[in-house]
Amino acid sequence: MSTPDTKSVIALGFLTVVDDPQHGLFGGYLLLNRCGRPLEFHCTAPIKPNRAQQILYGPTLEPFLYGEQIGQTLIRKAHHEAILVCTDLEPALAVREHVSMPVVLVMPSVDSATAGGVASSASSAADAPARTWQRLDGAHRTPSGLIHFRLGQNDVALPESAQADRAAITQRLTDVAPSWDLAEPFCRIREAIEEAQKAVQR
Repeated sequence: MSTPDTKSVIALGFLTVVDDPQHGLFGGYLLLNRCGRPLEFHCTAPIKPNRAQQILYGPTLEPFLYGEQIGQTLIRKAHHEAILVCTDLEPALAVREHVSMPVVLVMPSVDSATAGGVASSASSAADAPARTWQRLDGAHRTPSGLIHFRLGQNDVALPESAQADRAAITQRLTDVAPSWDLAEPFCRIREAIEEAQKAVQR
């Protein structure tokens, strides 16, 4: 339960999931203050769906695992309540159904996409110089049903079902961290999870 002190701190949440081929899925949730310093970090024990779950859940398995099982658990465990939750994985947007704050998908930045030597189709599209996400018409809706727009230096997206959150997201990020690179904290989370795994193995 949050104390009055933790409630008064403005926090931005970052949620991601690391898929380890050997152990399964590790969720990580990092809360930062308006200066970008960590307030809290939480991670889950590994979750590995069995073959029966993969068959029965079908295409709904990842949203269930990333959003409901992992995301919801981590966000509810935190002592600080974030004004906004960012994720870099589309299936994790499903957590919005279980939390009160807006959730936004951060598209890969040029640096984060090339740092690991991997350039996804999403990052390639995000890097296109002519791309600006301002309108909410059909031209800016992807086949997956996402609405893209620009926040400072970041390309972000929302599901069409959550487009009412756009105004709140824009306002809250403008008030707190308009110049942030929203993709950077996910690197911290992945490195922290990797360190936690190493510590367990020692």
